[in-house]
Parts: sequence; C-alpha cells; structure tokens
Amino acid sequence: MPEMGHNNLKVFSNYHVSSLSASLVEAVENDVSLDTQAFRKSSMDLLQTYADNSDSDDQNRQPSTSSPDSSPPRLIPSKSAAPKVDDTMLALTAAKTHQAHSKPIDPTQHVVAFNPTYDQLWAPIYGPAHPYAKDGIAQGMRNHKLGFVEDASIESFVFDEQYNTFHKYGYAADPSGNNYIGDLDALQKNDAISVYNIPQHEQKKRKIEKRKEMEVEEDEVVGGEGEVDPTEIDNPASDVWLMKNKTSPWAGKKEGVQTELTEEQKKYAEEYAKKKEEKGHPGEKGEHVVDKTTFHGKEERDYQGRSWIAPPKDAKATNDHCYIPKRLVHTWSGHTKGVSAIRFFPKYGHLILSAGMDTKVKIWDVFNSGKCMRTYMGHSKAVRDISFCNDGTKFLTAGYDKNIKYWDTETGQVISTFSTGKIPYVVKLNPDEDKQNILLAGMSDKKIVQWDINTGQITQEYDQHLGAVNTITFVDNNRRFVTSSDDKSLRVWEFGIPVVIKYISEPHMHSMPSISLHPNTNWLAAQSLDNQILIYSTRARFQLNKKKRFAGHIVAGYACQVNFSPDGRFVMSGDGEGKCWFWDWKSCKVFRTLKCHEGVCIGCEWHPLEQSKVATCGWDGLIKYWD
Repeated sequence: MPEMGHNNLKVFSNYHVSSLSASLVEAVENDVSLDTQAFRKSSMDLLQTYADNSDSDDQNRQPSTSSPDSSPPRLIPSKSAAPKVDDTMLALTAAKTHQAHSKPIDPTQHVVAFNPTYDQLWAPIYGPAHPYAKDGIAQGMRNHKLGFVEDASIESFVFDEQYNTFHKYGYAADPSGNNYIGDLDALQKNDAISVYNIPQHEQKKRKIEKRKEMEVEEDEVVGGEGEVDPTEIDNPASDVWLMKNKTSPWAGKKEGVQTELTEEQKKYAEEYAKKKEEKGHPGEKGEHVVDKTTFHGKEERDYQGRSWIAPPKDAKATNDHCYIPKRLVHTWSGHTKGVSAIRFFPKYGHLILSAGMDTKVKIWDVFNSGKCMRTYMGHSKAVRDISFCNDGTKFLTAGYDKNIKYWDTETGQVISTFSTGKIPYVVKLNPDEDKQNILLAGMSDKKIVQWDINTGQITQEYDQHLGAVNTITFVDNNRRFVTSSDDKSLRVWEFGIPVVIKYISEPHMHSMPSISLHPNTNWLAAQSLDNQILIYSTRARFQLNKKKRFAGHIVAGYACQVNFSPDGRFVMSGDGEGKCWFWDWKSCKVFRTLKCHEGVCIGCEWHPLEQSKVATCGWDGLIKYWD
C-alpha cells in the first residue's frame, strides 16, 4: 500500500509541474512583464514544495507544511459527457418482462412471444405450485403419471348412449346440467329421443319401409327377367328363389349348385367320419388287433403241478460281489426285426422278456433250455416298452399302435387294454405292493396318464412337460417319481398330485431318454444325448453330481438303456455302434467295452442273481447273454 501511494503522488506532482510549465509559456507569449529572478524564485519554491510533499508522504503519509509563499494544489472534478436519463420506466419494463417469463403460460393464449422454460410449460394452471412437485400436485394425490385422475360420475351405458346420439342426430344431453348441447332444431324435431329409446311406432315404421324396399327390389328382378317360371320360384338353386327367401343382407346369388363331390372332398369326408367314430368310442382309440398267444415249451406244468413261470427253488445269489462279463454265453434269435427292450423276471431272472419291432413280445428261458417259452401277439405296430409287475405274474406292453396292454405272463391272456389315442413311450406300475393296480404311462402328447387297472378309469393326469415323455422313475420310497422328456428337462412329482415339486432345466442340458436308479436309491443315472451319463441325487434338492460323469460312448440320437450292477459298483450302457460299455462307479473310468451287436445296442440288463452275467439286445434282432 505505501508504494501505491508514493506512485500516485509522483504522478500528481508531474501533472502540476506540466500545468505550471504550460502557464509560464503562455505568460511569456502574452508578454507578461515579470521580473526574471522573481519568476525563477517562485518556480523553484513551487518545485521544492512538491518535492517536500512527496518525501513527507513517504515517511508518515501526512501532508507536509509548506512555506506561506507556496500556492495550494488544485483538484479537477470528474465530469460525465452522457446526459441524465430517468430509468424508472426502464426498470418497471424489465420487471414486467421477468415476471412474464417466470409465471405459467396462459392456456387461452394462442401465441407465445418468447421461449418458455420447462417449469413454465408444466406449471399448474390455477393456484400456487406445490413445494414438492413440479406440476403442483402432491405425490400422495397422484394416481396417474400425468397427475390426479377422477372417475367420471357418468355410467358407461349413459355415455355410449349420448355419444352415439350426438353422432347420429347432432345433439346430446349435457351431463353437468339439465340442458342439451348441439343441434337444437334436430332436438325439437326428434322430440329429444336417443339412439336407445326409439319409440315403438317409429320402429314399426322402419320395418315397413324396409319391407317395401325389398319388395321393390324383387319386382325389379322379376320385371327384368320377364315372365317367371313357377318351377324357378320353388327351386332353391334359382336366383328368384334366392331373392324371395333372402333373410340377411349377406345372402347373395349362387353361381351354381354342386351336385357331386370332388375326390379331395370325398377323402376329407371319409377321414372326418373316421375321426367321429373314434370320438364316439373312447375305449377303442388305438388300433384293434385280435390278441393271440403261442406256448412253445413242452408243457405248461411239470409233474408236480408247478407252472412254467415258477422260479427254481435253488435260485439264490452266490455272493454280493459283481464282475464284468468277458465272453458270449448264449444268443436268443426269434424276432424278425430289431429288439427294443428286454427285462429279466423280477428277483430271480430265470426268464427274460423281450419287446420286438415285429409287433411281438417273447419270453425266453435263461437257466435251462434257453429257448423261447411263449409269444404274445396283440399289437399291430412295433412294441416300444415293457414292464413286469412286482411278482412277475403280469406285465405291461406299450406299442406304437397307441395301445397299452396288461398281460397274464403264464396264460398269455390280455387282462386289460388302455388307450388315449396317443402313442405311449413308457409304462410303469407303482412299485408299492398295495398299489400294483396303478399304471403310469408317458405319452407322446406331453402327458403322464395314471390309470386304475381294476376299473379301467383314468384317475390322474400329470400335464406339465413341453415334449413327449420318455421315462418314469420312482424314488423316495415310491412317494415321488422323476420324469424326463423331449423338452430337455427333468421334473419331479409327488405321486397322485399333478404339480411339479422340482423342475430341472439348464441351457446345457440335452434330452435324457433313459434313466436308471442306483441300487442304494440315492442316485439317478441319466443317459444324456450329448454322449455322457449324468448323475443326479434323489435327495430333496435333486442336484447334479458334477464329480461323477461317465463318457466315451456314442449314443447321440438313440435311447440306449443305462443300468447298474446289483452291487452298484459298475455302470453300463449300450451305444449306437453296437458296443456295451462298463464304467467303475467310484473312479468314473471305463472298465471294459464289449462288441455285442451289429448296429445299435439299445438295451442292457444285469442278471439279478448271477453277478457276472449280462443280457444285451440290439436292432439286429438278437438278444445275447454274456458271462
């Protein structure tokens, strides 16, 4: 700050020195007679005064005491060259403009002379703005994205009536009062009627007018054609009859009456009649075939009166340890086409049942002669699946002829036939001893159907899958069952309740056409069509066991059966190249492969008692027994 003051003072001194010099020059020019010494003296005094003032200001910023002869400094006041203006009106105009830009836009004005802001456009029309909402409506009062919407106090019928009346006659009742709006002349002319309360005389008048119009049209048609033949009036194919008996505005002229059906129409009519017959007889939806059976053994009962299906008395397991088979022991040949499934006789395995694509089911002797004992013929198409009951005295067959048949194993008689008109892909009886009359079948129409064999009635339908059902496997002491389907999912059901309790479906999953239960009942082995066998837990969560995975075989496209050894130590499966694969359950490593069939090895079963013997079947029509 002192430096700034010092500089200002120096500038000020210089200014006055220059002013003095200018005045001296002017005095000389005007011939002012001054003594030269006095002039010099006064000039020096003045300069000395300014210098003393400058030095004293640097020291104490106080004005210095000059000599009485020195003259005081003169200050020149600042002046503005602009004229004085009264800005009161200008301030008022600016205030009005600001107010106009900040207040809401009047909705009645047609032109906006400035660019409004967002707040102005969305400001409320009446009343002050609410402090918590831009549009002036409290958040609690809002029931619509644009604000608060009230229900109209007019009913929809009354609104439709007035709306249609206004569009037809040009007037309508004002809901806010007892007056009318619109065309008042038409209101008086029509006695204020609406479209819904036309008086009866008006309705009759309209009907009469319509009738007259129709008669005029008929007369024009008849007059245009000249004299009408009386036979044409009674002929439904004629235009005259059509015009006379026209009942609706859409009844037009017929170009010609068809007398004979085309071949395509005849074919369609026959198909429709067949479908109608099938609907009329729900019990015979599948193709009907006469049931036959042939016994091939020497005698049905031995000298002691025992049936040929009775198990040998000495049949029992030698030990609990299973071994992998190495060599072929026996081959059963008798099916003329491929074999689709094989099942050992429950508990004993002295007989083996086979389902063939030649429509026949055969049962073979395992222990003694090794020959075919009986053939069951009751299907008109290939047999898809077979299943024994718990004691082996009866079994189920499912065929592509849409029939499910319940057979007596000993006599070969068909006890019952079931059908829904769809192809059954899998059949199972409930394993509980007290529920051996309950049949479950997975159908091609995505349903699992439950029948009571005793009554023949459908007692339940499990309909949740999105594709044909391939397998049914009972778990958890037969209280639940797992189903797989072409929809690439697994579903778990409570028996008797058609609600899925567990749904397993992942993007990486493939269809699983064969599932088998481990002997300890804690695991499920599922044959996945991406050439691997997946293991699922049967506990509450049905989780995938990621540590156990069996691969190496090629099954893509084939429903090759997967199975376990009776002791649970080995997993086995057929494949699409005719091989039978054996894996170790603990290590998941391939133990052995056997070349069993030419073509697909579709089924494989481990003997329930003889621990090292396995039966396989293939599409070459053979059943082979390995030891």
